[in-house]
Amino acid sequence: MNATIETMQAAVLEGPNRPFKVTSVPRPKPAPGEVLVRIKASGVNPLDTKIRAGEAAHARHPLPAILGIDLAGIVEAVSPDVTSFAEGDEVYGMTGGVGGVQGSLAQFAAVDAALLARKPRNVSMREAAAFPLIAITAWEGLVDRAQIGSGQRVLVHGGAGGVGHVAIQIARALGATVFATGTGDSLPFIRQLGAEPVDYQTTSVEDYVALHTGGHGFDVVYDTVGGATLDASFQAVARFGRVVSALGWGTHSLAPLSFRAASYSGVFTLLPLLTGEGRPHHGDILREIAKLVEAGALRVRLDPRHFALENVLDAHAAIKDRASKGKLVVDIHD
Repeated sequence: MNATIETMQAAVLEGPNRPFKVTSVPRPKPAPGEVLVRIKASGVNPLDTKIRAGEAAHARHPLPAILGIDLAGIVEAVSPDVTSFAEGDEVYGMTGGVGGVQGSLAQFAAVDAALLARKPRNVSMREAAAFPLIAITAWEGLVDRAQIGSGQRVLVHGGAGGVGHVAIQIARALGATVFATGTGDSLPFIRQLGAEPVDYQTTSVEDYVALHTGGHGFDVVYDTVGGATLDASFQAVARFGRVVSALGWGTHSLAPLSFRAASYSGVFTLLPLLTGEGRPHHGDILREIAKLVEAGALRVRLDPRHFALENVLDAHAAIKDRASKGKLVVDIHD
């Protein structure tokens, strides 16, 4: 007599640009170093839509597969060698959905415990699931690469975006004076976050550098947009300053950067997940993020719409159509 195989519901992607198929699949079991998480919410990122379309060469996910990079949930079971978590702990993390690692569009996931941290106590599962990718990306750029400090002038390009709005708040919490680019309706939101808004459509780089830094340039420039915005970053940075980009691919002239004796660093947030190297640092970052959230210094902009496994495609469409007003989250029901 065969033993009964425990199953779970998951949204499975069988091919590029195909609809998700909600189906029953085997429930994973935690291997050494892992915990089994009962997923309550799955964050949706623009990267998820690119992976689904087969357009993310740097983040390929062999198909068929379960997508979903971010999660929040409850520890259901713990491998005997894991001492950092216990059954019933509420956790969050950036745990899969790339490189052949099961993602969070499922009821359960066996997760490397090093990638997790305890969920901030003062936010919902939905809010917690919205944080990991954008918060880790913001932290790595500002703290790990740029080493920002109190009193510095920091410019965040794309201040109303996912990474950008978190970067503003982290920089302010660490004592920086923050400026952020945007346009139109995004400018009041940037101001609400405590940054000085800069309308990049109506103000040239030279003009806003003169206006806000007396022509000296910004100590740190964080580019979350890429392309021409990274080139503008090289023009906006101060002498001996630092430029960081989360979208640094492409061809760029380094001359403006070199003439300022400034430095450039790239952020590739997926690297620990793809290679296994540096995973504990992601857990460390999320613990620091939780402290800021619990202290009231950091909040996430959450789109009010609710999605379930059955309509994940609608969430992806909202991102591609630029129709979201904040981070989108899929509720995972028991």
